[in-house]
Amino acid sequence: MARRLRGRMAIGAAAAGLVTGTAGCGAALHPPHPAPTVTAVTAAPNGVNDRVGVLQLADDGNARSCTASVVDSPSRNLLLTAAHCVYQTGDGPVAGLAFVPGYRNGSGPLGSWRVSKVTVDQHWQDDGDPEYDVAFLTVEPKDGRQIEDAVGGGNPIAVGRGFGLPVTVTGYPADQEEPITCSARTTPQSATQEEFDCAGFSDGTSGSPWLAGDGRVVGVIGGYQQGGDSPDVSYSISFDDRVSTLFQQAAAAA
Repeated sequence: MARRLRGRMAIGAAAAGLVTGTAGCGAALHPPHPAPTVTAVTAAPNGVNDRVGVLQLADDGNARSCTASVVDSPSRNLLLTAAHCVYQTGDGPVAGLAFVPGYRNGSGPLGSWRVSKVTVDQHWQDDGDPEYDVAFLTVEPKDGRQIEDAVGGGNPIAVGRGFGLPVTVTGYPADQEEPITCSARTTPQSATQEEFDCAGFSDGTSGSPWLAGDGRVVGVIGGYQQGGDSPDVSYSISFDDRVSTLFQQAAAAA
């Protein structure tokens, strides 16, 4: 299951085939996971959670697609999400994206912020390599402020932290009007992908940030199986040089 909203992206049969094939392949290679011991709960409105929001599609009646979050950057205008949410291999960036931080019950306290640029790795652009399923988004200023000014800062990116980290993941399931959150410890899915076991992270939660205890982002739902084919098990690429290089590229172009 890809964790964006199915049927909302309007990106064509080729992309839909990619989603289906990825999930099916993953299911064949790995036996069922045991049920997780923790379940996500509704996230309280606060300064940290309000840096997380929904991505909307302006060209599709502001339909919700994925989750994104504000990250700390020199230009104070960058978001983090999953590449499969915002860039379709062979077609290019998804058009008409907007970000609503702190979204609850149909709106957000800070309104909608237009995305002006999508930055993904060349490996994702060329063939949708799940090892590069991360994207940075540049958002336009609003009312003379950058997005970080509006939400009180961004979460710094951290790389090279390894496996076994206690993290908190916050995101927006498609069938809920408030964000959910859950804390658990990461485990290795492979040498370059991480796993997070907590029930409730269904369609719409792709792009949800994984925050370590010091408030730094160490993962994002995506990667293997485009984030997972079950709401009980989520994945992220390991944040390493792949992510720091992409961040530097996005920051330089912002």
